[in-house]
Amino acid sequence: MTGALIAIAIVLIVIGGITTSTVAYFRLQRHRSDAAAMAEYRRLAEEAVANQQALNGKLTELHTRVEAVETLLRSVE
Repeated sequence: MTGALIAIAIVLIVIGGITTSTVAYFRLQRHRSDAAAMAEYRRLAEEAVANQQALNGKLTELHTRVEAVETLLRSVE
């Protein structure tokens, strides 16, 4: 009877180790895919910031041009 219990305990320990290893492997794969997705989001955010800064520069240029036109129109009156 003792031998059977030892054999069952050994089998359970081996199955537990295999299960733990499998779960850890899939968690690692999920973490890697999450990290890749975050890197892509970070790249998109940096691109959006760059585009926003370029747009802000163009708006500033447009604002100065409109002010120049307003000044010209006021001087004509």
